[in-house]
Formats: sequence, C-alpha cells, structure tokens
Amino acid sequence: MNITQYSITSALLALAGAPLHAQTADAVPAIEVVGRNSAGSYHTSEAAGAKSGLALRELPMAVRVMSRQSIDDLGALRLDDVLDFAGGVSRQNSFGGLWDNIAIRGLAGDMNNGMALLRNGFSSNRGFNAPRDTANIERIEFLKGPAAALYGASEPGGTINIVTKQPLWRAAHALEAYGGTDQFRRVALDSTGPLGSTLAYRLNAALEHRGSFRDFISTERQLLAPALSWRIGDGTQLHYRGEIVHHSAPMDRGVLAIGASLGAVPRERFLGEPADGDIEVRNQDHQLELLHELNAGWSARLAFAGKHGTMRGFSTEAQPALQADQRTMQRQRRYRDYRSDDAALQAELNGQFVTGPLQHELLAGVEAYRFDFDQRMLRANPNGAVPYAIDVLAPVYGQPQPVPLPNTDTQEDQENRAFYLQDSVRWGERWRLLAGLRVDRFEQSMFNRRSGAVTRQSPHSASPRLGISYLLSPQWTLFANGGRSFRPNAGADAQSRSFAPERGRAAELGAKWEALSRDSGATLAVYDIRKTNALTADPANPGFSIAAGEVRSRGLDADFTGRIAQHWRANASLSHIDAEVRADNTLAAGSRLLNVPRLNGSLLLMYEGFSGTLGRASLGGGISYSASRPGEARTAAQVKAGLPEFSLPAYTVARLTAAWHISPRLRLSLDIDNLFDRNYYASSWQRTWVSPGAARSVSVGLQTRL
Repeated sequence: MNITQYSITSALLALAGAPLHAQTADAVPAIEVVGRNSAGSYHTSEAAGAKSGLALRELPMAVRVMSRQSIDDLGALRLDDVLDFAGGVSRQNSFGGLWDNIAIRGLAGDMNNGMALLRNGFSSNRGFNAPRDTANIERIEFLKGPAAALYGASEPGGTINIVTKQPLWRAAHALEAYGGTDQFRRVALDSTGPLGSTLAYRLNAALEHRGSFRDFISTERQLLAPALSWRIGDGTQLHYRGEIVHHSAPMDRGVLAIGASLGAVPRERFLGEPADGDIEVRNQDHQLELLHELNAGWSARLAFAGKHGTMRGFSTEAQPALQADQRTMQRQRRYRDYRSDDAALQAELNGQFVTGPLQHELLAGVEAYRFDFDQRMLRANPNGAVPYAIDVLAPVYGQPQPVPLPNTDTQEDQENRAFYLQDSVRWGERWRLLAGLRVDRFEQSMFNRRSGAVTRQSPHSASPRLGISYLLSPQWTLFANGGRSFRPNAGADAQSRSFAPERGRAAELGAKWEALSRDSGATLAVYDIRKTNALTADPANPGFSIAAGEVRSRGLDADFTGRIAQHWRANASLSHIDAEVRADNTLAAGSRLLNVPRLNGSLLLMYEGFSGTLGRASLGGGISYSASRPGEARTAAQVKAGLPEFSLPAYTVARLTAAWHISPRLRLSLDIDNLFDRNYYASSWQRTWVSPGAARSVSVGLQTRL
C-alpha cells in the first residue's frame, strides 16, 4: 500500500469513526508551534499517562517527561534517539533493528513484544511494531514504577506513554527537509488549523530514506498521521487520532564476538545475505475518543483503539556460536509472516467531591480488549551436510540459499476485561494521596496448527497501588509509593500447559524540586523491585521453558529538566541500577540482567539567544554514558566451567546541534551524532547478535513555517 492509498484508507476510517486522545483541544498551550522549534521548554508540569489532576510536583511517583523541545534539540527522528537521555533506561534487543525495546529500571518486557508502551493511554506494544517516528509526537512520558493499577499487564519498572500531537484551533503549517551522510533524505509536513467553527484538523506526514554505516543496509519509511477534533456541542468533544506507518529494512542482527572479545569483526560488516531483501512492517493505529462534561465536577470518557499490523520477509541470521575454527558461522534462513489485530475499549467516569478535610478526584473505569496474533515462520536450519555458513573475517555473499520449511504456525487469541479505580486526594495544603486498584480477568488460547495442540489459560489479578506525598515547601516534595504488577506469560511448556503469569512488587522513595518560576525541576528516587515467575529454560526439556525465574532490581535515578539561566536550558539524568537474577533453573543466581549497566547518565545543554547581525541562533550538544553490561544471559554451567563472562564495554557518545533563524519563518539546522566517531555496542542478545552503535553522521535541515 503506497502513501496515497494510506491517505484514502485513513480518511475513510476517520469518517467511519475509528479512534481517540486524552486531552481536549481547549487545553492546548497558546505557545505551541508546529514544526521544529528552538524556544520551548524542557520542563512540564503534567503527565497525561498519570490520569490525575495532581501536578507532577505533587504526584507520589517519579515521572520523566521528554518534551517536544527536548526531542527537537536532540534532532530525534525516532523514539530510539531519545532513550539515552531519560534516567533509568537501558537498551535491549531491537529485533534486528525492526522495533523499539528498552528496560526501565533494569526490567525488560515480553521478549516477543518488547517494552510496556502506551499511545495516548492505550497499549501500543501488542504485536510487532515498527520503530516509532517522532513526527507526530508531542511528548514522551516515562512513568516509572508499577502502572498496573491503571493499565494492567505491564512491567513493575515502568511504562512509556507517547502523547501524539493534536489539532490547534488556529492555522499553522510547517515543512521540513533534511539531507546528510549515508544518503540520508527526509521531508516532513506538520499542518493544522480549523475547518470551521466546530472542526479542526492536524496532519503530520514524513517520507524518509536512510542509508547506514552498515554494509547492504538501508531503510525506507512513510508515515501519515491525521487527527481531527470536533466540538459537537457544549461540553462534548470527539477526537480522532490516526497513525499509518510503512517501514522497510533488512533484518540486521549486527556483529559478533570471537570468544568473549569484540572488535575483530568490524562494525560495518553484515553477516546476513543481501539477496534476502527487506522485511516489510506495516502498522495502522486508529483511536477515537468521546468526552462529555456531565456537570461542573464530573465528566465521562468513551474511547476506542484499533490496531492492525503485519511483518513479512526473509532473513539470514547467525547461530548462537562460532564453529571450532573461530571464524566460520553457521546460519539459519527464515521467512516470517506475522499478522496482528488489536481492538480495545475504555469507558471512564471522572469527578470531584469532598469528604471532611479531603478533596477527592475519583477515576472509575472499565476496559476490554481483544488481540489476535497469527505467527507463521518457515526456517532452514542447515548443518554440516547442507552448509549455509559465512566466514566472518572474509565474508563471501551470494551463495545458494536454502529453502525454508514450516517451523511455526500458531494462532493466539487474547481477551481481557478489567475494572479500575483511582483516587487522587488533597489533604490540606501539604498532603497528597494517590490510591488505585485494578482487577483483570485475562483469557488466552494458543492453537498450534502444526501439532493441533491447544493451550488455554485464564489468570485473574488484582493490582493495587498506594502513594503519598508531603509538600515540604512551595518547591520541595517528599514522596513514597508501593504497588504490584502482573503480566501473563504467552506460550506453553513441554506438556502443553500454560505458564503462571509474572508477578511483581515495587517500592519507591524520593524527593522532587521545582523552581518557583515552574520552568525547571528535578526528581531523585530510590527503589526496590522484585519479580517472580519469569520464564526460564526447562532443564528437563531442552527448547522449552518453565515459569520459575525470580529477578530483583534496586537502585537510584535522578533527573533534571529546565532552564538554568536566561538563555540556557538543560536536560540531565543519572541512574544506578543493580539488577540481578535471584533464582533460576538455568541462569546463574546473582548474575546481572542482560544489557543493564550499573551506571548510566546523560546531559543535554543548549544556548538560545541573539548573536549580532546573525539574528537568533542556538548551539548546544549532548553527551551520554553507559557502563559495561552483560552481553548475554550467564548460565550456571558457564560459571561452573569457569568460562569468561561476555560483556559489552562502556561507552561515551557526544552529539552537537546548532540552528540559525534566517528569518522569523525560516530556520537552518545542523545535527552531528557520535561527534567523535566512537566505536561502541548498543545492545546484544547473544555473542553472535551484537548491535553496534551508529557511526558519526551529519545532517543539515531546513525548516520553514508557511
């Protein structure tokens, strides 16, 4: 489907009534502008994902918001580009560069779906999703700690909520064009305005071609994101938010280590087969939201989200280990044909009332969703008799490719019904209380078309959360919270029995500071998280899993955002994470969790001002640091045999950004990533799947407001 077909499909779905947003058009700040900006704020005072009227300074939980200005100053075109600048975040397996995946506070999500991700308050990570583009993102909210009391199945370390751009009730238009190294080309459109006295629109679109420092790798991307807001009558509004993405790129599992050492295989070397072509990922996401004010203190919300996604294509992927000569790598050839459909419905009632000295903001909601996931994989697994190997030190491409045979053919169906309550309480001038509870009834069935086996499970869960804040002064807040989480484990064990769901519990203690001017703020938090029933290998049945693992993460993270002087703004983070295996059948107890460094930090610093005859200009840069971290899960057998641990080395990466406002409507930008061209490794799944960090890249952009 081309971009024109996308436009027609999206328009029809909008007219038919497809999807939603959590904020009204009247709530848009008057200073909001379209296109890339240079004079906004890093600091925000609210987070839509918290679903509370309490300001961020008063919320008894750590929340990190990456504003649109932060995204622009980083020159971030993907969600992945901002992750190093949010405290407590560590990169995880990116599925060959075809999805986003991180761990928050050391705990990653489902290995088949990735991190816990929301889009305007709806789950957005079920199924396979292309890397998120930032063209239609207004801000990114990192909700740290357990969010299951509001959103159900999730990780106790945290959840990300992406807030998309909404229509403005004034005309504004921006067009951007970029070019750079590795044949990088991109154009983007941001257009908004009223279509009458009661209807407003917004349209974000982007077309991109991106080469790579990696051999044989290039990416094509098209994004179309329409949005509509309709003021139906007094106190009643209808919002539509759409997003249609086509992402095309080869699956790239990266480089490998020889023994426990990296570097012998250069970072640009591709170990797949160019003849495989691209993996095609297509996503359509439509949200519709109806808001109605019942009276002065109460309102109702009804919202629907529909998602459809596909992933298709061939890939050649390295096996887990080199052969004895330490240079020959056997490979598999795979064909994936994945399809997912996801429909969710939310209904909420929100109101305020007073009981004695307590002022309540009550949220009561119900949610239901159905998710269908069809996975079909063909796989060729050659051996010594039928080789499909590559010399990693002197690769030769173009050898005959084996024909993959049926390997996986499953149909998974999930249904969930939930009820949740949240009470945000103000007790006098200094005390704030946040209490929540969600009850989920989950049903899952898995049909294996090859074997005929059917696996079913129906776990139930109650997820409570309680937090308290004390406003020590107009600037300082102390807070504490605790909560529980759960996440169903998909699949089946060797006896075709379903797994017990993962269950987590977390406690957090911290302090917040906000300037009296409300243009800067900071958060410091310490936490302790435990999770049980993590899937682990079944020692009695190789190739199968059992739910018996236990992990723990504890640490500290600190964030600062805002202005530090009239012309200076800063975005800083620092985190220490001690995440380890506590019990497991295969992994070594006490071993650290995959890809999680003990220490990471970042700093983004920008100067914005006037410079003589040049007019308004900005100059700044960022630096991010990650300590060494495990590059593969360490087994008890490896420890017993005395084998060296495989780790990814520490790295520090710098970036530079500059902009010149040629006129009030024309802006020229320069972005240099990996300024000193450091050779580093961003993440790993095993020794033969190591993702090298991007080499230095330079891009120049021209942004105009029409």
